Amino acid sequence: MDAEITNISPNGFWILIDQNEHFVPFDDFPWFADKTIRQISNVSVVGFGHLYWEDLDIDLTVDMIEHPDRYPLAVKTA
Repeated sequence: MDAEITNISPNGFWILIDQNEHFVPFDDFPWFADKTIRQISNVSVVGFGHLYWEDLDIDLTVDMIEHPDRYPLAVKTA
C-alpha cells in the first residue's frame, strides 16, 4: 500500500492511497489546517489501511478518512 499527497488547498488535501484518491477536509481533521506542505506530505503507510504522519504524530486509518462521522472523538476538537 502506497500513500501520496496529490494536492493541498485552503480547505483540505487529497491523498492517493493505492489508486484511490480521498479528500481530507480541514473541518473534519483540524490538526492539519496550519501545517506546512512538507509536514502534510510526509506520510507513510504503517499497516494495511493505516497512515502515519511522523512530523505531526498523527495516525489515521483509511476508514477514518472515508467516514469521519463514525469517529467523532477522533476527528472533532472540543
